[in-house]
Amino acid sequence: MIRYHSYMKARPGFHNHIVAALLPLCLALFGASALSAQDAAKLDDLYTRLKSADAGAAGRIEAEIILESGKSGSASLDLLLRRGTEALAAGNPVAATEHLTAALDHAPGFTEARAHRALALFGAGETGPAIADLAIVLEEEPRHFVAWSLLGAVLEETDQPERALAAFRRAAEIHPHIAEVNAAIARLTQSLEGQAL
Repeated sequence: MIRYHSYMKARPGFHNHIVAALLPLCLALFGASALSAQDAAKLDDLYTRLKSADAGAAGRIEAEIILESGKSGSASLDLLLRRGTEALAAGNPVAATEHLTAALDHAPGFTEARAHRALALFGAGETGPAIADLAIVLEEEPRHFVAWSLLGAVLEETDQPERALAAFRRAAEIHPHIAEVNAAIARLTQSLEGQAL
């Protein structure tokens, strides 16, 4: 699994702990070649199980969701997604954006390519386009806990704590066991309650 620290070193100032936790989720397993497209019924079952799973089972279910969601059904799309994730892992969000944009040019509905591009755009300092991609991802797949978590991180970094808290809470409803998301919820709740006093 690719770790965030190498990406963070490549982009000084990109220190959000939520993004640090999410990069491995975004990058894990998506580079594998997919033999078939996503199985909607399988994803429905996995998301249902994730919501009520204990912490140990949640990690396994999360990995299955990531694997299933990354299936494009096209070898060329898989290659572009792999190149994009490799560029992200190498700390090159600009190159990642180019590969992922090429994938989306061929398949605008490939949600995982768009979710990865949102991360790459955010890493390149392109906050507006990152939010736009996340909005599309969440319209297509409202259960995309990584996209909700990333949206929370983007909103928190852009000084929108109320909206960030709402996004983190939505992520936690879908996947209750992302420690960094739960910590962000606690931190933002305390901060916002302190401001209200």
